[in-house]
Amino acid sequence: MKKHLLSTIFLLSIFIIIGGSGCKKSTTDTSLPTLTTQNVMLDVTSTSAQSGGTITSAGGSGVLANGVVYSTSNHLPTLADTKVVAAITTYTYSFTANLTGLTPNTTYYLRAYASNQYGTAYGAVISFTTSATLASVTGVVTTFAGSGNPGFLDGIGTGAWFNNPGGLATDAQGNVYISDTFNNSIRKMTPDGTVTTISGNGTAGYIDGPAANAEFFAPAGLTLDKSGNIYVADFGNNVIRKISADGLTVSTFAGNGYPAFADGAAAKVAAFNGPSGVAFDSKGSLFVVDQNNNMIRKISSASVSLVAGVRAGGYINTTVDSATGFWGAFKHPVSIVIDANDNLYISDLKNSAIRQITPAGVISTVAGGPGQSTLVGLASGLCIDKVGNIFMTDESGRVIELTAGRSLYDLAGTSGVSGYADGAGTAAQFSQPQGIAVDGNGNIYVADYNNHRIRKVVVTAVNN
Repeated sequence: MKKHLLSTIFLLSIFIIIGGSGCKKSTTDTSLPTLTTQNVMLDVTSTSAQSGGTITSAGGSGVLANGVVYSTSNHLPTLADTKVVAAITTYTYSFTANLTGLTPNTTYYLRAYASNQYGTAYGAVISFTTSATLASVTGVVTTFAGSGNPGFLDGIGTGAWFNNPGGLATDAQGNVYISDTFNNSIRKMTPDGTVTTISGNGTAGYIDGPAANAEFFAPAGLTLDKSGNIYVADFGNNVIRKISADGLTVSTFAGNGYPAFADGAAAKVAAFNGPSGVAFDSKGSLFVVDQNNNMIRKISSASVSLVAGVRAGGYINTTVDSATGFWGAFKHPVSIVIDANDNLYISDLKNSAIRQITPAGVISTVAGGPGQSTLVGLASGLCIDKVGNIFMTDESGRVIELTAGRSLYDLAGTSGVSGYADGAGTAAQFSQPQGIAVDGNGNIYVADYNNHRIRKVVVTAVNN
């Protein structure tokens, strides 16, 4: 019996060895890396620029080399064209490449690459055009109004006091309108720096009627229509307020005051949850950043509707399709601007991205996003000039320009540095900058939130 048992075990062992080796499949991974090209160019001048990429997977072996390749003639550049090798930032698997010796006033095609032992993979192609003469771009920062002390006082320039100014907007005459957040008021600053109070008495509340008696609760973004009426995202009251063009009357334009989500009649049915940004399109519809709902809403014909986003938040680029429930996703959006073609641009703060929604409902990322978060940091305030350049604040301490040609420039301040200093470029300091606005002459105004000041930034371009 024992001999029979041993024979059986032996035969079974042979069967397992033979059968196991016969069924074994190769597990060798020969895949190439996967990566993305940085979605905007940085600091483009007449002869230099900066780009990069992010490696999302090394593939079947370790990455041996990475960088960017570019060409003036090949629309799909490869390693056979000009290349710049770059080092990987280990923590994010991202890399930056400095391009030098470029030809002025020339269009280039560029993409990121990464190679492993099995070959080379490429990211998407982007194009950029060098300037004819530009050597550098910077922003010169001065203090335009505010004493630096938290308080509530009208006056001229530094004689005026603010308490955490937030949203900003300008009119055709160059006046700047300010949501003075913790003073729960709307202020006006003329081109000579004279600050007056339009509405709000410093008390947090919710009262419509004569502007002198009206109350707001932590007002945020604001904008003006063609008639000069002011629309305010009254964040704490969960409504959109309207101040008449003559400055005499405050009314509720949309929202029922409850922190919720509901589309429908603007006056009593619709509900918002922490609205923070507002902007008009060319047709007169008002678009709202519904921050705590992670949504973009539209007010048209006295009705509120959903444009994009889901309440749970997230990061999804898609084409909006209400029939199938595709709405895209944002995470703590803050501000909105609209260009001459009615494209919406949204600062998606917790995704560290600037997102675009076209009139056809296509959602995309134009700057920043996962793997590229350092480009725009904690994107907060947005404004747009008459030629389509977008200016933004990074809450971590910067003012940034995204040109109409999709080049990104750090104008003033430094990411991760908080303080107060006037000066040019990185010599300037901000403390959690929020709202931003640009006037018809290209002057930029920044609500320097924790410094309780309004700062002025003048863009200076140095030519060769």
